[in-house]
Order: sequence, then structure tokens, then C-alpha cells
Amino acid sequence: MLIGYARPSAEDPSSQNQLVLLKNSGCTEVFLEEHISPKNRMHLHNLLEKTATGDQIVVSKLYTFADSTRHLVELLNKLETKGVSLHSIHENIETSGDKEYPFSKILHCLADFQRDALSEKTKTGLSVAKEKGVLSGRPRKPDENVKKAIEMYDSKQYRLAEIKEKTGISKSTLYRYLEN
Repeated sequence: MLIGYARPSAEDPSSQNQLVLLKNSGCTEVFLEEHISPKNRMHLHNLLEKTATGDQIVVSKLYTFADSTRHLVELLNKLETKGVSLHSIHENIETSGDKEYPFSKILHCLADFQRDALSEKTKTGLSVAKEKGVLSGRPRKPDENVKKAIEMYDSKQYRLAEIKEKTGISKSTLYRYLEN
């Protein structure tokens, strides 16, 4: 069975263009989201629950179906487990059939590549910043507040809540400085 899925977008806010494409593709049923937001996509959830082995989900674009490469990989894994295929009209991609390099395998590789490239860029950026003397992480509290908090703590006249209120130094930060 051909089942369509549509979601409003900036270029098609009422999903009318998508609905025409899906009907022309032979979809017998169409699940239509009511909003653009990637959150709370109940119709996508219902679609995934309803599909059965041999069904094919048809979308106008991959972005209609998934919000990121990683999300697309997750959805394709669910479909593959159920024996359901995906057809994206705009990209002319169909996941059914035995191919030497199935789309889902290529997508897995691309997602891993994106993750590795981002990780490498982040590590390089942190390394360059460290060489320039830029400190990463949360900024340290001003020394005078820390000294005042330690003095208040050592005097045993203040509770931790009072110390935090007067100095802005949290309990965990105070204990960290007391350990040194």
C-alpha cells in the first residue's frame, strides 16, 4: 500500500503542493501534520505505527519526513525493521529493492561522516584556542567572592544558603575550592 506523509513548510504552508504530488503518486491514504514544528509530530508517529510489511511511505522531500540526517537514519532503521520502504519524490530516492549500496547504508555513512567532521572541527578549535591561552569551560568566580565565602565558611557562623546568598558562590564551588 502507498501511504503519503506531508508536513507544512515555509514554501508550502498549507501542504497543498505536497498533497497533489502524493495523490498523483497513487497514495491511498495521506497522513498530514498540522504544524511545521519538528516536535510533537503525532501523525508521523501514527504513520509509523500503522505501516506493515510491504507498504511504502511516499513523501515530497526527505526534509518533510525527517529533520536531520541522524533523524532520517533512525526513521529508515524503523522502516527497515518493519519491512517498509520510503520513496522521496523530489530527490527521486526509493529504499526498496536489493542494491549493492542501499540508500540507508549510504545515509549511515554520511551521518557518521557529519558527526566525525563536526567532532574534528570542535577538537581543532579547542586546541587552537588553548594555544592562544583562551580558557574553555565556565568562567571562574572572582577571587574576592571566593575568599569571602571561604572566610564565612571557616567562621562557622553562616549556613551554606547564607554564604551563597551573600557571595554568589554555590555549595559545590565552595567545596571545590576548600579541597584545594
